[in-house]
This record gives sequence, C-alpha cells and structure tokens, in this order.
Amino acid sequence: MLFTLLLMGIFLMIAIIFSLGKGSSLIAGYNTMSEEEKAQYDRVALTKFMGKVMFVLVFSMSFWVLSEWFQVEWLFFVGLGLFLVIVFFAIIYINTGERFKKNKNDMN
Repeated sequence: MLFTLLLMGIFLMIAIIFSLGKGSSLIAGYNTMSEEEKAQYDRVALTKFMGKVMFVLVFSMSFWVLSEWFQVEWLFFVGLGLFLVIVFFAIIYINTGERFKKNKNDMN
C-alpha cells in the first residue's frame, strides 16, 4: 500500500505540472519530436489534457488503496480495469483526429 501511495503522489505532482501547461518534455512521443514537429502542436492544450488524464489515473489508483485497506479484492480489479480503460482511451484520443494540432493560421 505504501508503494501505491507513493506512486499516486508522483502521479499527482505530474498531474499538477501538466494542468499548469508545463512539463511537455515528460510526454512520451512529444519529447522525441523535432522542433519543427513540435511547432505543429498546441503544447499547452496537450499538457492540460494529460493533466486531466493523470488526475483520473490517480482516482483509479485510489481503488487499489481502498482494496488493501478494506480487504475487498474486487475493488482492486475495478481500479485496474478503470486504469487500463483510461490509458487506452487517452492513447486513442490523442493519436486520432488532429485535436492537438495547431491551425495553419496559428503556426505563422
């Protein structure tokens, strides 16, 4: 349980950083792009979305702590399922459509 709480704390700190529009270098894929590719994306919108995702991941991890605390095994599986659904949703949402790309007018 201590490890889970520590992990939740780290995720919460990252969520706060992202929600402020900072920390884009922590986003896998974005940090490996060239400067020209990065210029095509709205960095603030992307980091704020990732902040929201991180907050929801922390919420889902709270089920893991509650599972240990109350000795109710199914709570862990609810939290794990929610965690996986959130991760898959975020990956698909970010990579489909061009939600976080800047308009051509904004790039000039």
